[in-house]
Amino acid sequence: MFKSFNAYLSKAVHCLLIVIVLFSCEDKNITLVNNGASNYEIVFLGEATQSAYQSAETLQEYIQKISDVSIDIVDESSQNTNKHKIYVGHNSDENLSKHQIQILSDQENIFISGGSDEAVSDAVYEFLERFLGCKWYAPNVEDVPKKSTISLNKNLNYTYTPQITTRTVHSRLFYENEKFAAQHKVTTKAFPYYMPSARVHTFNKFVPEEKFYKSNPEYFALRGNKRLPTQLCLTNAKVLDMVKDSVQSLFKQNPEASVISVSGNDNTQFCECGNCKKIDDEEGSHAGTMIRFVNEVAKAFPEKTISTLAYQYTRKPCKTKPLKNVLITLCSIECDRSAPITQKCTDFADDLKGWSKLTDNIRIWDYTTQFTNFLAPFPNFNTLQPNIQFFRDHNTKWVFEQHSSNPSELFELRSYVMAKLLWNPDANVDDIITEFTNGYYHEAGPFVKSYVDLIHKELKNYPDFFLFLYGDPSQAFDAYLNPDLLKQYVTFFNDAEKAVANRPDILKRVKVARLSIDYAVLEACRKSVSEDFTITETTKALVGNFMSVCNEANINLMNEMGYTVTDYGNAYLKSIEVALQPNIASGKKVTLLTKPKKYANEDPQALTDGALGGSNFYSNWLGFEGNHLEAIIDLDEKKEVKSISTAFLQVTNHIVFFPKEVTYYGSVDGKNYSKLGTVLNQFPLNKKSKINDIQYFDLKIKPSQWRYLKIKAESLKHAPYWHHGAGLPSWIFADEVIVN
Repeated sequence: MFKSFNAYLSKAVHCLLIVIVLFSCEDKNITLVNNGASNYEIVFLGEATQSAYQSAETLQEYIQKISDVSIDIVDESSQNTNKHKIYVGHNSDENLSKHQIQILSDQENIFISGGSDEAVSDAVYEFLERFLGCKWYAPNVEDVPKKSTISLNKNLNYTYTPQITTRTVHSRLFYENEKFAAQHKVTTKAFPYYMPSARVHTFNKFVPEEKFYKSNPEYFALRGNKRLPTQLCLTNAKVLDMVKDSVQSLFKQNPEASVISVSGNDNTQFCECGNCKKIDDEEGSHAGTMIRFVNEVAKAFPEKTISTLAYQYTRKPCKTKPLKNVLITLCSIECDRSAPITQKCTDFADDLKGWSKLTDNIRIWDYTTQFTNFLAPFPNFNTLQPNIQFFRDHNTKWVFEQHSSNPSELFELRSYVMAKLLWNPDANVDDIITEFTNGYYHEAGPFVKSYVDLIHKELKNYPDFFLFLYGDPSQAFDAYLNPDLLKQYVTFFNDAEKAVANRPDILKRVKVARLSIDYAVLEACRKSVSEDFTITETTKALVGNFMSVCNEANINLMNEMGYTVTDYGNAYLKSIEVALQPNIASGKKVTLLTKPKKYANEDPQALTDGALGGSNFYSNWLGFEGNHLEAIIDLDEKKEVKSISTAFLQVTNHIVFFPKEVTYYGSVDGKNYSKLGTVLNQFPLNKKSKINDIQYFDLKIKPSQWRYLKIKAESLKHAPYWHHGAGLPSWIFADEVIVN
């Protein structure tokens, strides 16, 4: 009897424990969907703005994608009293700031709210990602879990206010796909709220050189003893009136715009007249004249925001405080990207600290890719987070992270990481990268991640390396792109391709990801960095594959100067033709009669070393600033010469122009020279000149015997008055001399 009672009691207790556990589990969870059914409806709160309703539709869409269950959307007056609720919109019971989001539960109900329509959208996507596991890697590439039952913790209590409130990643992935931008909580425009026609570098727009320079040179900058249309004279009262009138006219034409840029042209040729110099001296910065001028404009438009640049010569803070409606846009263009700004760009860091003491209205214009080589390896991922955290900590509410807009190295990954960090600067970067590489490249993901990890690790082994926005892969062939490492990177991507060989859509993504290494390999071959990387007949196939992958992925541009993939491919094929043809000048001694500067180590032998220059002046070009090129090549003995060719580079925005003409001379004794001929520049410089180009100055002559050849390339010496570098010495860059 006793034994039987104990057994009964034990069984009863066991059953009671099961009931308690079941009720306990039930108490802790909210079940939105249970085995293909739901007792929930989505209620949008407040006025049914289009944006708020779209947020409710987004929630409905993804719950259905996850569970195949469509939950009804209703307004507050149409609620079903028998259903639980997911409230979406502005929660009147909560006093949320404009950018704040909140995700709460109350019994069985869920509240997804924000302090504005934009914040409500952010809250919905945060709910979908954080609590339902949705991921968006690229437009039309998402990871949505499939579940017949959706359960959540009953005690939801999440609130977040982003400290960076205007977040822009300069990527066409976001600009061309508004939904993708919303998923990542970034803007769909590079310059939201701005006057479309006055976003940056506006002085020439307000006071056009073409219209006023000849008649009113006093409106423009005094440089030395000459007025030049590089910048405006900011102490000229008529200039101030003209700018105010232009601003007023533009706001009347575009009343919806709330921000306009009143900012200098893209050069450092500021006005040095007595009045401007006096102010700048008083202020301790060339920003002095700028801020006083912009403040006067801002006074006339108190309901609008006047943006100006703290950039290059105006980056150092002045003493005068910007008015409340003046937006200071601080630009980090000069910085070394191999380490955080606070470590390797301390001048910029000090300037930001200085401006943050003067104003809390700061916009950072940051740069995250190599603008002379969009597709080049650019290992700066380790700097992104500390830089953004530094910006945040110094009154920055608006960050513009300038990618190339057009595809650059690991474009999708860069866009993803930057958006994540702008939303939460304290997120774990390695986790973000791993999440993306595994989600976007699938089985190939670990190999892509291995490449990312290794190239960043190797960069750290070269603490003196300057990772520059206007650099070139050739600078790293002794560092993180040395031949042994290039071979390892190639192996990573070969293995990545093998891992997804039977998945064409994923394989295509991997091929695009490896473009940066393919590009580095091509440039290594161009420079003949080792026996494994040199130009041969097979290099043509590498060029063809590179162009094919770019074309299929709709990648058209190589750099910010408009140099296209087609330009690059054709120029490279030409360089292969040049490299493979006989050259009796190859390796011969070069004597310079004029002095080069800085580039190619100022080594005369750059003209005959067999390494060919690319589209960037860092890539094996011998440069001459403000003077002509004059060089003599000693062929060792008299040889028959039929043709001579020299390549020259043009990068007009960096004041690099083709020579006006190139003249070739021959001599048998090194003393007396005969003129062989002159080749004129086929593309004389003008305002519409191609920004980035290579031209071969070819001369064919009657076969004759010469030991010494002299080359004279005539430089423009100075930029023309209409160029942003007016008055500054211009460059010519020469490459391999081919003699046959």
